[in-house]
Amino acid sequence: MYDAVEEFLQSQINLMPIRYSYSEIRKMSKSFKDKLGEGGYGTVYRGKLESGPLVAIKMLGNSKANGQEFINEVATIGRIHHVNVVQLIGFCAKGPKRALIYEFMPNGSLEKYIFSREESIPLSIEKIFEISLGVASGIEYLHRGCDVQILHFDIKPHNILLDENFIPKVSDFGLAKLYPANDSIVSLTAARGTLGYIAPELFYKNIGGVSYKADVYSFGMLLLEMASKRKNVNAFAEYSSQIYFPTWVYGQLSEGNDIEIEDVIEEEKKVVKKMIIVALWCIQMKPSDRPSMNKVVEMLEGEVECLQMPSKPFLSSSPRRPTGDVRDNLNSTSSSSQSSESSQSAKL
Repeated sequence: MYDAVEEFLQSQINLMPIRYSYSEIRKMSKSFKDKLGEGGYGTVYRGKLESGPLVAIKMLGNSKANGQEFINEVATIGRIHHVNVVQLIGFCAKGPKRALIYEFMPNGSLEKYIFSREESIPLSIEKIFEISLGVASGIEYLHRGCDVQILHFDIKPHNILLDENFIPKVSDFGLAKLYPANDSIVSLTAARGTLGYIAPELFYKNIGGVSYKADVYSFGMLLLEMASKRKNVNAFAEYSSQIYFPTWVYGQLSEGNDIEIEDVIEEEKKVVKKMIIVALWCIQMKPSDRPSMNKVVEMLEGEVECLQMPSKPFLSSSPRRPTGDVRDNLNSTSSSSQSSESSQSAKL
């Protein structure tokens, strides 16, 4: 894997990020003094460049999969720059010591602002809407704005980072794949992503091929959580009909009922309704029924009165309790596929 990483780096002559030595990484992180967080991939530390800006340093673990994730990240965000995609400033690859250096995002990830917990920080509906539009623009750029098509495959609140002005940046390209810009259907041998956000075609091959519409589905699930300020699956909801929010909210809108969401004043209801209708279009079962991200941006920027209600987008299976991550090693025929639409990521 070390050879594969090195061979890849030697072949990437047009990379924008800077290659740092391990000693430089140690120096900028003050010997890895300030830990920001950790996950299955490794650990993130705060650092500071000699020129002054703060950075986040992701030190990857030693597993073979993390070698591939390193290549994925450098190959994708190493070649692009967009206001709504996190910027990769540099990297380190010295045998097993692999690091990715990103611009620092002082406001952390979106999930701590949209789910009501004691430590959560409330954002206004207007700000949440602005963030949703920024995320949509970032994903649209990945799909259409580069010389290649970049499919993210892991859009979720945890992977949306916020800068000092709450401008959102799509991050974590460890599962991303690059395809020729004109490829409509892509080859994928196993499901990838986080349960609760994974598009159904990654499990059920008979409903359509895998394409950029998989990211559209994940964005739709994210957008529902942003609009409702709750997880799509909440086993402790007040009424059992509300456990799986997408089904409940579709029923409410179909019957012409107002959506009562906590702390939402009258003039914000239109914005919430618009976000929900756009999200319901994004999570249609068949990929061909979902809009492109270009159309999603257009719908979000338009008036709610111009939006039609989509068809009912879901399987009728009842939701299960939240489960964890699906990475590359999940077989598409595994039993967990039965609840892909209704399971919620525990890795937040």
